[in-house]
Amino acid sequence: MFEITELDTHNLAFPDPNMATKEGLLAFGGDLSVNRLLSAYASGIFPWYSDNEPILWWSPNPRFVLLPNELVVHKSMKPLFNRSFFQVTFDHDFEYVINQCGKIKRNGQHGTWITKEMKAAYIQLFELGIAHSVEVWQQNKIVGGLYGVALGKIFFGESMFTTVSNASKYGFITLVRFLQKEHFKLIDCQQETLHLGSLGAKPMPRQIFMNYLKENVQKDHYRGKWKNT
Repeated sequence: MFEITELDTHNLAFPDPNMATKEGLLAFGGDLSVNRLLSAYASGIFPWYSDNEPILWWSPNPRFVLLPNELVVHKSMKPLFNRSFFQVTFDHDFEYVINQCGKIKRNGQHGTWITKEMKAAYIQLFELGIAHSVEVWQQNKIVGGLYGVALGKIFFGESMFTTVSNASKYGFITLVRFLQKEHFKLIDCQQETLHLGSLGAKPMPRQIFMNYLKENVQKDHYRGKWKNT
């Protein structure tokens, strides 16, 4: 019987992702310190848990990813960009975006996995220039957005929200175009959704995903706020 690894609070090492369960659960426990989170992302692992659970660490197989040059922009979105229907900023209000992501009700989920501890941890990553947010504006109000972590030339998407039709898509497409210009190799979407699949994301076997991570170790980790100009 598979035994999920309990992490040592004094040791940042994670077990081999290939030891994850069929669902992708690999380990539990530990903490959400900056160094542990960086170690996790560099190893293809991310935290996802609820308030009444210990910290759970996941590495699903296959991984749902988007290669930036495979972005799909449907005809229905093109008129919105032609008219600059929304305005988009980066790293303008990370805390607002993560709070809104935590409030969105999602099918099949009770409550939110974006706990107070998760918010505090990712806000710290943002302050260090590692986590980033995308804000989508309409009439001087944020109506959509997303956030994630950038290491080397891989962006690890965490969550998105929208209060207006097409706002999150508009923000995601704008982000991907920015990442294309910055020569990013991969966008990690973690788990499959119809929304991201419609934009070109697809499943990738864990071993291929891990190969991207190994190559990414040699890339410079730029820290600082992003500008989409």
